[in-house]
Parts: sequence; structure tokens; C-alpha cells
Amino acid sequence: MQLGQSLSMRPEMRQLLTPRMIQSMEILQLPLALLEERIEQEMQVNPVLELNEGENEPIAILDQLDARPERSEGEELLVVKEDGQAADFDRLERISEYLENEESSDKGSDFRQASQFDGERDKKMDAMANTASRSINLQEHLMGEWAFVDCSPEVRKAGEAIINYIDPEGYLRTDLEAIRAESKVPLSPEAMTAALTLVQTLEPSGVGARNLSECLLIQLRVIEEDPELAAGHNFELERALIRDHFKDLEMNRYPQISKRLGRPIEDIKAAVHRLGRLNPYPGKQIGGEDAPPIIPDATIYFDEETGRYEIEMARDPSENLSISAMYRKWVKDRSQDKKTREFLANNVRNARWLIESIEQRKSTIHRVIRAVVDAQTEFFEKGPEFMRPLPMIGVADQLGIHVATVSRAVSKKWIQSPRGVFPLRQFFSQGTTSEEGEDMAWGAVQEKLRMIIAEEDKSNPLNDDEIVEKLKAQGIEIARRTVAKYRKNQNIPTARQRRVY
Repeated sequence: MQLGQSLSMRPEMRQLLTPRMIQSMEILQLPLALLEERIEQEMQVNPVLELNEGENEPIAILDQLDARPERSEGEELLVVKEDGQAADFDRLERISEYLENEESSDKGSDFRQASQFDGERDKKMDAMANTASRSINLQEHLMGEWAFVDCSPEVRKAGEAIINYIDPEGYLRTDLEAIRAESKVPLSPEAMTAALTLVQTLEPSGVGARNLSECLLIQLRVIEEDPELAAGHNFELERALIRDHFKDLEMNRYPQISKRLGRPIEDIKAAVHRLGRLNPYPGKQIGGEDAPPIIPDATIYFDEETGRYEIEMARDPSENLSISAMYRKWVKDRSQDKKTREFLANNVRNARWLIESIEQRKSTIHRVIRAVVDAQTEFFEKGPEFMRPLPMIGVADQLGIHVATVSRAVSKKWIQSPRGVFPLRQFFSQGTTSEEGEDMAWGAVQEKLRMIIAEEDKSNPLNDDEIVEKLKAQGIEIARRTVAKYRKNQNIPTARQRRVY
């Protein structure tokens, strides 16, 4: 065996992602809210980026020797004239009165008093004052109540340990012995049991329960103690249903419950109706995470003039984003320091890439939505049961872009239409073909399944095999397991559970 070195050439194709391409893909995938955050982050690290509020014209180039920001309307330099005029001091006095009024409003005085100030307000302070405060979470709420519970020091520490293990839904899903073992302070089993009993008396009623049955029983106990709320309740029957027949209620076995309790079905249905007013998730009444806002990227509307559905893109947060003319001038100015010019040139390049990526994002999303609207016109006109199959690869071939680009363009994007607000991804799905040769998306099939169940005889609901036959009669042939899957996707219970006695 002989070792040696040699040179050779061979053709090879390799796909490389440049930083600019990576940035473009990241920008394309961002929803509007996150895009605004990204722009704010870029403006903090890139000094050449500017946001011209209320106008699209570029910022005027400031003189290099007097590069001071423009003053707002009505703002004047504070200079006391030699002739003794006190106009400037009058302005200072008004500002002082404004601050005093703000302080008085904090102490409970009429807020309108502060609004009478006619000088310049601090926009940042106003924004902070109008920002909603963070909502209190369940643990903080319970700890506040627990501080007023009369108990021994050991029970108090045990209660604090238990509250820290209560989940956002209000349940204690960790065993008391496990909590005691993980506690940093020694706690006796008796103290843990006594503390749990006291924790379950806190508001909202039902917190601290270890399962749904216990949660409902706690709420029944609280209702029973209030004569006004207790009116109309049959607590003996309701407790029996929860303790002994909870599984039967879940499976809708009213005849069996009626036979075992010796009570007519109507009494049981009335008791179940009253139980339905109880809250199975008491912890959600306090705090919780705010739902993220949905900002549609586009609005679909029917244009009478063109006779088709048109697209109006949402206001782009980067429309007024521009590159500082002053810094662009400095880049070309040879009299400036070389390192400064290189630094600014690099930031100008990055800013240009960002703006171009955002513009490309808007163009790509518009093209994808246009393809969706053209393909799903019947959905907007007639309803969900007329949705057509629309694979992403088909849209990608139509637009001449990669299927991954389409996937990023529809990710976490929403559109507002005459039929409501929908995630853009919902319009992309495979489907089936009816006996008439009509293409139907799986979403349309699910809608027809829902309509069949909505129109059934509730005293004798359809099972999955009968639903298969109903769909087959409409020219849609699918398997029984597919019907079961679609029924579960729409949270539709089984035929036994849907039956009304």
C-alpha cells in the first residue's frame, strides 16, 4: 500500500444559504406583531434606521455642524431675553403646574384637571400611564387570601407549600406526601391535611381540589351555605350523582342512573342542568395569560366594480422605515474617520437588507393570498362546505417559488374575510373526489359531517357507520375510522353521549 497526494477537479452543486437569505426567510415567517418587535430591535442596534411617523418622505439631511433634532411644533428654546421679558418663565410655571396637577391626580383628584395643561406632554410617560398593568396570577391571589386565614404557624407554612403546587386551572395534582417531602421546612402529615382543608375554603370556590369530583363537591358546599344561591337545589341528589354516578353521567347513562337511584329521568336531567352551572376550572377565573392578539395580514372583500374578491394588505409597520440621509452622506464623506465610515456602511447595508426583506415578505404574502382567494372563491361565497383541496406544492408551482417559501408565508398569518377571521394555513389541505368528480377539501367533508350530526334525531342519534352511509349518499365515500377521527377533531361525542332522553 502506497500513500500519496494528488490534485483533481470535479463539478459539484451545493446549496449555500447566505446571511441575507436566512434573514429574508426569518422575516417572511414572522407575523405582524413579531415583525414590529423585530423592527424595534433593529432600530435599537442600528443607528442608521429611522422611523418617520406620519410621513413617508425621507428625513432631511441635517447640517453636520448643527446636527440637532428638529423641535416639535410650539417648542421654543429656553432663552431669557435681555429686555426682561418673562415668557419663558411663564412656560416653566405652566410646566410646574402640570406636574403638580399630575401629582394631585395620583392622589385621587379629578383627572381632567391635569388635562387642562396646554404645554408639551411627555409621550413616553403618557404611554406608560395608559399601559395595562400585569394581571395577578392565581398563586398571588391565593397567597393574599391565605395571609388572613387564622391558623397555627406550621399549618400556615403547609398552606403556602400547597398553594405553590396548585396549577393554573385550580387543581392540586401533586400528592400531599410528595409536597411534604420536597418542602425545605419540616411539615407534619396532620398539618398538611389541615392546611388543605383550609386552602379549599379560599376563593374562587373549588381551588385546591385533587380531581373534578372534589372540585364540584366543594362548590356545592359553598352554594349550600348561601340561602339565596341554594334555592332550587337538591343537594342530596346532586352529591349522589357526583360521588357515585360520575362515570355514568359522562357516558350519558340516564336510564341506569334512574334505576339505581329510584328517581325519574326528569329529576336527574334537572340536577345535571344545575351542576352544569359549576365551574370545572375555577383557577381560570383569576389572572391567567392574556391571549395573544390576532392581527390579520390582509382583508378580503368583494369589489362590486371588478366583480371579484380583492385583497387589502394590512398597514406595514415598515412603511415609514428609512435609512438616515445624514449617515448616508457621512459614508461618502472622505473627511470622516475611516472606521466610522466602515461602521456606518455596514449598518446601511444591514438596514437596506432589512427593508428589502420586509418588502419581499409583503409581496410574497400578497401573491400567496391571491392564489388562495382565486382557488377558494366558493368558500367565501357559499360557506365552509365548499372549500376546495389546495396543496401547498400546487401554489408553489403556480407562483414559481419553493414550497418551503409558501409554508413560511402562511405560518401564523391570518386573513379577515366576509365569513370571519381565519388562519391562512386553514385553506391549504388535501381532499377527496366525490362521485360527481367534484374535488372537496377535508375541511369541507368535516363541515358536511357536522351538518349531518346537527340535523339528526337527538333521541336516536346516528352512529359512525350510519354517518358513513349518509356521506356516501351525498357522493362522499370515506372510511368509518375517518369519520371517528373527524368527529373527535370537532369535539363531537359518540352517539351514546349525544342521545337526549
